[in-house]
Order: sequence, then C-alpha cells, then structure tokens
Amino acid sequence: MVEDPHALFDAWLHEAEAGEPNDPNAVALATADAAGRPSVRMVLLKGHDERGFVFYTNRESRKGEELAANRHASLLFHWKSLRRQVRIEGPVSPVSDAESDAYFASRSRASQLGAVASDQSRPLDSRETFEERYAAADARFPDVVPRPAHWGGYRVSPERIEFWEDRPGRLHHRRLFVAEGDGWREGMLYP
Repeated sequence: MVEDPHALFDAWLHEAEAGEPNDPNAVALATADAAGRPSVRMVLLKGHDERGFVFYTNRESRKGEELAANRHASLLFHWKSLRRQVRIEGPVSPVSDAESDAYFASRSRASQLGAVASDQSRPLDSRETFEERYAAADARFPDVVPRPAHWGGYRVSPERIEFWEDRPGRLHHRRLFVAEGDGWREGMLYP
C-alpha cells in the first residue's frame, strides 16, 4: 500500500516546527515566465491539505505575473537541521477570495498596511517613498484594513512530491510520489 504523501509531509513539517530554528514553513518557490526563464524566491507556506500547498502574495508582483503567464511552479522545503528536503511540482491556481480575505484578516496590521503600500517587485526610488505610502495607508484605514484586490493566495496542486533524506556517504534516501488518478504511485530515486 502506498503511503499518503500529505500525511508524510504533515509529519515532517511538525518535526521541522519542533526543531528548525527559523521559519519551518519557509519554502523556495520557483516560477518561469512565458519564455521559460526561471525565477526563484522564498515565500511562507500558509496552508496545505489534499488540494495543495498555499502561499500569499501581491498578484501584480514578478511572481504573480509569472504565474499568470505560466501556471506551473515548484516548491522546495529545506530543513537543514533535520537534513531533509521536500520537492513539490504542479499546476498553480488562485485561491478563492474568501480564503484570501480570511488569511489577510489574520495578518498583523503592519503586514496589512505593507500590502496596501507596496508595489511589490516594482522599482522604488527611495525608502522614504515607501514609508510615506505606508503612513498614508495607515491614515486612510484607521480601523480595518481591506485586502487589496491585487493581493491573494495561490495553491500549488501537487503532481509530484519527493521526500529527500540525508544519509552518510551521500547515499541519500529519495521517495517519489506521482499523482495517478485519485491516488499516488510511489517509487524511489537513486541518490
């Protein structure tokens, strides 16, 4: 019987939450533009279930533009202290407005105001410009900060999930799960 890769991921993430010193939910997100030129950056995983792995961002940012042009991405979790990695590949889709609203409402006020004030990934003439925009947003929204229409979540729906564990002598253990119908096919990869 094939193990459920989502349950295995949950177990590994719980171990990382207990043992990683910083941001166990940090994940490298790799995207590519319409011409296939790759780009990678760190984001924070904000949810996961059998549907996929969710992160949030400005949809007008470079990553948002790349995801609009090429709806596939890869994620890489690297838990150095545990000597483990998880690689996830699959199509990406926006999460619902309701999910984006709920997560945005859970963020700190400072993070909410930053999302309103920032033209993420666009050129910035000076730090003062950003700070002025932040102060203006703070004054404009003294109570509830509404989620900007261009800010929301994405879900990577996994087609492949690889679990990598370090072993002595570089004889690493690699398990690969490939989506197949309503389930998963499991195999191993050479180190």
